[in-house]
Amino acid sequence: MHVELMEVSAPGLAYICLGGFVVAFSVVSLLVREKFNVNEVLLGTIFGIAMGPYGADIFNPRSWGPLEEKITLEVTRVVLAIGLFIIGIDLPKNYMYRHIRGLLVMVVPTMAIGWVLIAGFLKMLFPKLGFISCLAISACLTPTDPIICASIVGGKFAERYVPLTLRQLLSAESAANDGLAYPFLTITLFLTLESSTPVAFEKWFLIGCLYQVVLGTVLGSVLGVTFSFIMKLSMRKGLIDTESYLTQQLALGLLTMGIVSTIGSDDLLAAFAAGSALSWDGKFNVHIENETFASIIDFVLNCACFIYIGAWLPFEKFNSEALGIEVWRLFVLLIVVILLRRIPALLSLGPWVPEIRDWKEALFCGHFGPVRFYFTSLEMKDLIGTRWASVPCLFRVWPLPSFQDLMILRKANQKYWLP
Repeated sequence: MHVELMEVSAPGLAYICLGGFVVAFSVVSLLVREKFNVNEVLLGTIFGIAMGPYGADIFNPRSWGPLEEKITLEVTRVVLAIGLFIIGIDLPKNYMYRHIRGLLVMVVPTMAIGWVLIAGFLKMLFPKLGFISCLAISACLTPTDPIICASIVGGKFAERYVPLTLRQLLSAESAANDGLAYPFLTITLFLTLESSTPVAFEKWFLIGCLYQVVLGTVLGSVLGVTFSFIMKLSMRKGLIDTESYLTQQLALGLLTMGIVSTIGSDDLLAAFAAGSALSWDGKFNVHIENETFASIIDFVLNCACFIYIGAWLPFEKFNSEALGIEVWRLFVLLIVVILLRRIPALLSLGPWVPEIRDWKEALFCGHFGPVRFYFTSLEMKDLIGTRWASVPCLFRVWPLPSFQDLMILRKANQKYWLP
């Protein structure tokens, strides 16, 4: 009887790509990170492109059929939620309360100014797009990627040259604005989908602000406080061992994400709030101090996510004659995003941020800000659901943030220091 033992399958190739990259990067990680200042985020994306349909065509997420976009959304959701939960845990005790003033300035007006500025330049560069569509694209470019941020501010180069106060501020800000991008996104969606402007603003306030942002933050905080109480009780009664305690960094992040996403609220903001609340008094951090479990999980998830994104990037959509999208325009937009997305706002608002001491630090914080498009653009489609077909313009312009994020990944490869 003939038996077929060898089978080349998409999951098998995916495991080979992920495992092979992690092994290859790990054996030279110290050299690559310290000598060349390159991390797994940039290399993972490049590797994904090389293995993807525009390279060796070994790993192609877009060939997985109708569930491809849903899989991509969930992959990025899991990586972001766990990353945000870990960032919340790693912050010093009651950090959000003690630094609320600086964080509010860094998040709300900075995001709003960059959102409007980039939308205006999008309209100038791509006149065939409506201004609401430009605002939707700009909303995808507004949040700072906490995963790339953590990989930069947590590196030894940053520890050597960037003050601790700035590193903590940038980590907290990247986590907070990641979830607070929803109001910028939902207002554009409701203005597009609703025929009445008052109705659009009403739904935006009730759904985009209260239900998603406020409820997500409250739920995350409540879950974090509850987790904290349970962990303390379990430790006091001697019911939990060290290994199980460490795994809570992964399990509680997933649990929070699952609960909040099920009710349709902001699961990313909830994950960050839960992590912050869990370590609010600093006692949870005492038990995980000097442990590397979270770093290992974070590293593997980062590699998997960015290899996936590299293979998934829609390069064929970077040209669209119907919408006036051309590669040279995208490069111009890249320069505009780097210069105007955060720098003008933080240079002007820097004096109101206590953690920023002078204009040099304000310029650094403004220049710093890797873009996170991949989850936001997919979430935009997921939020619209069955009404997505009624806004084909939004569907066809999402390669714009894809291109910008691909190019701005170069910032993860730069040497950040303050003179």
